[in-house]
Amino acid sequence: MGMLKEFKEFAVKGNVMDMAIGIVIGGAFTPIVKSMVDDIIMPPIGMLLGGVDFSEYKLILQEASVAQDGTETAAVSINYGNFVNIVITFVIIAFAVFMIVKAMNKMRREEAVAPAAPTEKKCPQCLMTIPIEAKKCGHCTSAV
Repeated sequence: MGMLKEFKEFAVKGNVMDMAIGIVIGGAFTPIVKSMVDDIIMPPIGMLLGGVDFSEYKLILQEASVAQDGTETAAVSINYGNFVNIVITFVIIAFAVFMIVKAMNKMRREEAVAPAAPTEKKCPQCLMTIPIEAKKCGHCTSAV
């Protein structure tokens, strides 16, 4: 029974719950960003570059072929256009996370505490420290 109790304490800690919520929201956020990149950002970029769809860019290393016995061999290619789309998606997600963290830090930032008013001063004659409200120095008896 002790292990079950320990697991319960671990599972309900604030950090674990925050992480779980973050993972779920991140999972829901990913298709939104992917759609934004694929359907909104990449088409204008492709149009500016001459009607290019990056997802179709690839370097074919070996063409697809059909052997004499009828077996088909799929083409071997490096799909770098898809990689470009994924990098752009990553940059957008990273920027969105940066903006969220920046907003959170701004909300958490406490106002700088003003320094306390001085309570002591130096005597101009003997340079000893005296209370700020003193009229005479307690060390040399000169008026301040």
